[in-house]
Formats: sequence, C-alpha cells, structure tokens
Amino acid sequence: MAGNAPHSFRPAHAKGHLLTGTFTPSATAPSLTTAPHFNNSSTPITVRFSSSTGFPKIADTDPNANPRGIAVRFHLPPKEDGTRQHTDIVAHSTPYFPTRTGAEFLEFLKAATGQNAGEAVPEFLGRHPETARFLQAAKPSPESFATEKFFGVNAFRLVKGGNATVVRYRIVPVTGEKHLDTEALKEKSDTYLFDELTPRLQSGSIGFKLLAQVADEGDVTDNATEIWPEERKIVELGEIQIEKIKDDEESAKEQKSIIFDPIPRVEGVEPSDDPLLEVRASVYLISGKQRRAAEEPEKADSVVATDAAVAAT
Repeated sequence: MAGNAPHSFRPAHAKGHLLTGTFTPSATAPSLTTAPHFNNSSTPITVRFSSSTGFPKIADTDPNANPRGIAVRFHLPPKEDGTRQHTDIVAHSTPYFPTRTGAEFLEFLKAATGQNAGEAVPEFLGRHPETARFLQAAKPSPESFATEKFFGVNAFRLVKGGNATVVRYRIVPVTGEKHLDTEALKEKSDTYLFDELTPRLQSGSIGFKLLAQVADEGDVTDNATEIWPEERKIVELGEIQIEKIKDDEESAKEQKSIIFDPIPRVEGVEPSDDPLLEVRASVYLISGKQRRAAEEPEKADSVVATDAAVAAT
C-alpha cells in the first residue's frame, strides 16, 4: 500500500489491467453449491491482473510489485426485475495475509510509515511473527501473469441442500507455474508483464483452473495468516479462459469504477467467520468511491475523499 497513492487509483494493487473471458464449471461444482456460476453451462467474466503497492507506475521488475493479484468478476444472469448481478473472487500470489485483523494491519502500516519506523517495525514483528513470515517469504516474479498461481486467503462455505463445504480458492495456470530468477528479471522491461498479454492472447486464450482446497474439521477459518495443510483435499470447480484484453483507455476507465467485493453476496456461497472479509469489503468500497469521485490521474494527488466514502468507514 502507499500512503500517498492518488485517489483515482487503488491504494493497493494500483497497477492493473482488465481482460474478459469465460468461466465453465466442472462436473463436480454443482454437487457442492447452488451458486449460478457453478451450475450454469458458462458465465462471462471480467478479470483484473495487478501488481502490489499503491503506485500505478511501479516497475514490473520491482520486488515490491509482488505479490501479484487477480480478481475475477462473474457476470450472472439478471434478476427478474432486470437488476444486474455479479459475484467476485479476489486472490493473490501468496497463500496468506500478513495480519489476522484489519486493526493489526493498520497498526503495522502506521509503524512502517511513522517517524520511528526503525524501532516500531521490529517491535511489531516481535509480537506478530506471522507478519514477519509474510515479509520474509520468497515472492518471485512470474514469467507471465498466465504462469502465476493465485490463492484466496479467506475461507468460504459452498452451500447446497443444507450441506456446507468450507474451502479456500486457488487459481492455477493450465500451462504450469513459471517464475524468473534475478538474472532473467534484469533483462525484462518495466512493463513486461502487461506488455506480453496482448501477443500471448493472439496465440490463444489464457487458461486457469479454479480449485477449492477443502478444510478438515478443526482447520482454522477465521485467520488468513494460517495455511491449511497441503494434504487437504483439492476439488476442481471449473476453468477460467481469458480471451480478450481491453485496450488501455477502456481498461483505465473501467478500473476507475469497478469495485471487486471479497464477500460473495450470492446464493450458494457464504463468507466464513474471517474478520478480514468485512474489513476488506469496506476498504474496497471506500477506495472505489474515491476513484469514482477523483479527478484525472495527473490531478489526483489533490483529491479529497467524498463524504460518502468517509461515512462508509
């Protein structure tokens, strides 16, 4: 995140681009949930690939641009009254979050950006080893967004017929994971990840499998800093096919207005008891309202949050 990020961009994962495609559910998905995108034959999607920090011009080669992000919007059939419906999945290229609660994350940000950061940060990390682990974990840069693996750090309940299956999402590249070492990264341009999407799509769609890691009894569902054991059951929920990339102007315009929601808000998928979900949803909403109210990017540094955005806190 960036304390001085312009309001016309997201305060985290500011650098990004929109693409479109199709989601096709697996044969297994309908047995777990009544959600329409897991039961219909296919669902149109909007996808956003992104890089970390609140700086929209951060170099793709900058280590701080990791972890990378993906957000998927499923455009569902409209309601009977014509109201549009959608549900989203937000994931990152790391399997856990740096803090358990929003309050802890804010405390860490204040420590990191304060005048006494040299003492405040080590003191915080001493009390929060999970945050230290997040900071110290390897976060290699991908060869392409199409070769990165993404994790949904929060748990959800897939519901059908009174039965609930607790899961965490994974979005795995069909072509396999591929990352760059330090020497290979030196040869790349500052925009290599976004530049290569267009030629890649000219050769065919970008494919990902949407997987669900299924919790066992006793697995923690309210703490996104804890990883479930890798031997937990993995279920394939469907396949994401990204087919087109929006041009720069269209992508920039739509990114200003689209607000991805980490809470599903759809029949058949329920949020878990993870306190981060409500916090993230509120932050995304505030940020989205600020973007919609902001001036053009070159003037955005002087923009003040709207009353509605402030009230949403």
